Amino acid sequence: MLGLMSKQDLIRKNYNEIYAHELAHKNAGGIYAGAISIERNSEGIPVSGHVPIKMPTLNKNNPQQTIDHANTVINAALAPFDPSAQDYRVANQASQIKMQAVAFKAQHQGNKLDYRA
Repeated sequence: MLGLMSKQDLIRKNYNEIYAHELAHKNAGGIYAGAISIERNSEGIPVSGHVPIKMPTLNKNNPQQTIDHANTVINAALAPFDPSAQDYRVANQASQIKMQAVAFKAQHQGNKLDYRA
């Protein structure tokens, strides 16, 4: 198929596919997602993309905030119809942080942590 496709068509096709994937991350990531970047090879053909996302940290004063943030990161990582291995790693990392926050919240249930604890 590559032989039948012009370089310009290949550039457009790759760009559109990569951009759609990264846009799904960005839209689902909301305020935690950064700008879309698309990397090109030496011939100018788009080969990959990236959207940075702010990973949650355990907020002991408000574990529910950590849980909500982690859920957003998980949803953003898995938003494209074709998540990559890196997308699954990000979702897994956010899931681990979420589990820490859930455990912390359960241990301190009834204590005055925050108004939603």
